[in-house]
Parts: sequence; structure tokens; C-alpha cells
Amino acid sequence: GNLRLVMDYKAEIPSKEMSLVESWQSLGQTVMYLIIDRKVEGIVSVEDKVKETSGPAISKLQKSGLKVYMLTGDNSLTAAAVSKQLNLDGFEADCLPEDKYEKVKKLQAEGHTVAMAGDGINDAPALAQANIGIAMGTGTDIAMQSAEITLVRGDLNGIVRARELSNRVMRNIKQNLFFAFVYNTLGVPVAAGILFPFFGILLSPMIAAAAMSFSSVSVISNALRLRRK
Repeated sequence: GNLRLVMDYKAEIPSKEMSLVESWQSLGQTVMYLIIDRKVEGIVSVEDKVKETSGPAISKLQKSGLKVYMLTGDNSLTAAAVSKQLNLDGFEADCLPEDKYEKVKKLQAEGHTVAMAGDGINDAPALAQANIGIAMGTGTDIAMQSAEITLVRGDLNGIVRARELSNRVMRNIKQNLFFAFVYNTLGVPVAAGILFPFFGILLSPMIAAAAMSFSSVSVISNALRLRRK
């Protein structure tokens, strides 16, 4: 287990090994301890390398005005090394599942909209609580069930693409609503004969129906532009 297990069992780590542990942690590695009869008999260091795409993806999110934080069960030294590597806005280490859940809840209480990305069982409560839960397709089933969005490739670039697509969709919706409002505001009175007393212009039912169809086609064509981006 981790250092918390060592503390729970009140086991001691020799000073020589402790300096080695700290050097591993400063490199962003996760250290696990083997305890037998309340004695640390073995130490294992593993490293989950940060994907090359993670740094640029996080940078794009930050440039778009978002704050990116990391909640991790790893110790503070390992978390600090990863946070520095990715240039995060902050991090919290030694987090249990309930700690992640409470952090999300606290941010929401402060008025923030929270998107949570995770792939493990311990992320499920926070994913369910977040305004937007984002699960990695390479993660656990329970994480995917707790989230609203699943990134099939498990790549943070998927979050960037999803946000960009969402922004384009919202702009497209507003454009369509504006176009439909203006078109109908001008077209319906003309079709009703408002110009007839002044200019003798009166639309035939066929032309009015064609004009209405053109309105629908215009809105659909504008929406289909999203497929080309």
C-alpha cells in the first residue's frame, strides 16, 4: 500500500530507504510498501508516464479560460512533480474517493461549474457529483456509468475537441434562432397581406409555402456546416 498504510500499521521506514523514496517521488513516481509483521520489508516504485498529448491539451483548456486542477491519491511529492510537468493551476494529494467528491461539491458551492475527468472506481462519486462527468474509455465500467461523456481513446485532447464542438453547436443554435426569428418576423406579416393596402402585393399560398420551406432549408443547411468542421 501507500504511505497511509505504513502510518496505519505504525511501521518504520529506514532513513536510507526514505531518501530513496523521496527521490523517486520527486520524479513523479508512485511508491508502494510491502509490510510484514508491522515492518517495511519491501519498496516498489512504479511510474505512470504522462501522455505526450496531455500537456498541450491542458494548455489549450487553460488558454480558453478554464482552471485545471488535479485530485490524486498519490502523495504530495509525486503530485507536485506531475503538476509542475503539466503546469497545472493546482493539485490536492492523498485524496480518497470521498475527498474528491467533497472537493467537487465545495467548488460547486462556490459557484463554479465543475467538469471532472477520471478513469477509476475511486473517481466514480466525484464524476457523478460534477456538473459534467468525463470518463476515459480505457478506464473502469463504473467510471463510465457515472459520467455523462466517455472519451473512447482516453485522451485529454478529446475534452478539447468536445468543448470546441459544444461552443460551435451553441453558436449555430443562436444563429438559427436569430435567422428564424427575423425571417418569420418579416415573412409572416407579408404573407398575411400587410403590404396589400399600400403596394397591392399579396403572396399566393404556393409562394408563401415555398418561402417557409426555404426558411427550414436554410436553418438545416447552417446546422450541417458543423459536419465540415
